Amino acid sequence: MNALLRRVFSFSVALASTLVCLAVLAARSRFNDPDLWWHLRTGQIIWNSGAIPRTDLLSFTTGQHDWVPHEWLAQLSMYAAWKAAEYSGLMLWFCVFAAALLVMQYVLCRLYSGNARVAFLGALVAWLFSTIGLAIRPHMLGYTLLVCELLILHVGRSRDRRWYFLLPPLFAIWVNSHGSFFLGMIVLAVVVIFGLIEVHAGLLISRPLHSAARKALLWSSVLSVATLFANPVGWSLLAYPLRTMFDRRMQLDAVTEWQKLTFDDVRAFGLLAVAGGIVLIALVRKIELYLDEVALLAIAFVLAVLHQRLLFAWGIIAAPVLCRQLATLAPQSSSVRILPNAILILASFSVAILAFPAKNELVAQVNAGNPVEAAEFIRRIHLSGRMLNEYVYGGYLTWALPEQKVFIDGRADVYAWTGVFQDYGAWATLVADPNELLDKYQIDSCLLSRSAPLVPVMRYLPGWRELYSDSKSVIFVRAL
Repeated sequence: MNALLRRVFSFSVALASTLVCLAVLAARSRFNDPDLWWHLRTGQIIWNSGAIPRTDLLSFTTGQHDWVPHEWLAQLSMYAAWKAAEYSGLMLWFCVFAAALLVMQYVLCRLYSGNARVAFLGALVAWLFSTIGLAIRPHMLGYTLLVCELLILHVGRSRDRRWYFLLPPLFAIWVNSHGSFFLGMIVLAVVVIFGLIEVHAGLLISRPLHSAARKALLWSSVLSVATLFANPVGWSLLAYPLRTMFDRRMQLDAVTEWQKLTFDDVRAFGLLAVAGGIVLIALVRKIELYLDEVALLAIAFVLAVLHQRLLFAWGIIAAPVLCRQLATLAPQSSSVRILPNAILILASFSVAILAFPAKNELVAQVNAGNPVEAAEFIRRIHLSGRMLNEYVYGGYLTWALPEQKVFIDGRADVYAWTGVFQDYGAWATLVADPNELLDKYQIDSCLLSRSAPLVPVMRYLPGWRELYSDSKSVIFVRAL
């Protein structure tokens, strides 16, 4: 019994419990995200119809253009959470994945370093970079699976090669949940390549696998590639990440989270500090760097610089490497103090439970970030016809007004492929004559935020009048 208590109330468990608390505290104020709603609406469509949509069903501008539902499984899980407990269910979904990600990152760093204190620091590093994208979106599931992959690869190498055979089912889930599966395949390819060769160049060395482990990893990799085809969409889903990155029509720089990293964000300096720290520690302490880790760090670093949203992935990949280097710098806990650990565990879970937002707090977050009153007005007066909506409003409107198709929402891909994104960008930034777009798409009304540059223009545009306004939104309609 004493041995069980020492295990349950160990220092490692106590530190992990504080990470659960941190996850809830970080997530509690991030309930509202513009993309949440179209993800939720897509999940609802799949749930109710029993079919995965292959064309755009949410807008009137794309003409039901082909669409790649590359996150359908995650979207279905999000809607299941909403179905179970509405907003509270969604927040629980968010907190569970945020906590799982941090705790598994801690376990990964613990395995790399063998030191609980250093591993906790590694989990905090991952948390810092994750704050660039903490939101109720499918990438929470995708990045959790990335940590799982790194765990499997590490345990398969260091303990038992049979762990490698967990990779195929992992990729079967991953490919249907989020496009980050492509990053997962890059990680796997790098580990395989450097596991087959032997290199020793100063502090840079490879880690060739012994024959049985190499064979297990190769077979697992082949099966993992095969499982990518276990998706209802086919080749277009597998090609989607590359199409997103390299299709010039996507205009990724027009979307904030896809823009290049700028140094007005503390996480940018954190990126340089962690990358520089890894190199400096290796040089000063003469710690060898494994080539597979260096290759993955270089890939993750470049991706994070090019697209700030990928700082999330950088933190996941860099944290365990940093922890391995710092392993001997922090003292190990020499004794198990059950009572202090139990108090910390109880306090952490108590704070997490108390911090979990009540339904009215979640409703307040939704009201603060969305045109809730305007949508209710539209429903109340039965405003019909084609409505041009603010880009960040589109997702919420797909959920709040499902009977009325939107002009645009956060699915930049399908709107870029059809030219709608470019048309809207020219209109919203006053590059083109406002009448051109309004006439081209036969717009009957416009729902805009009060701060939109087009609002003062619309007030003086012939043939349009202001029908409604509140603290956040303005509605214009064609004058009769």
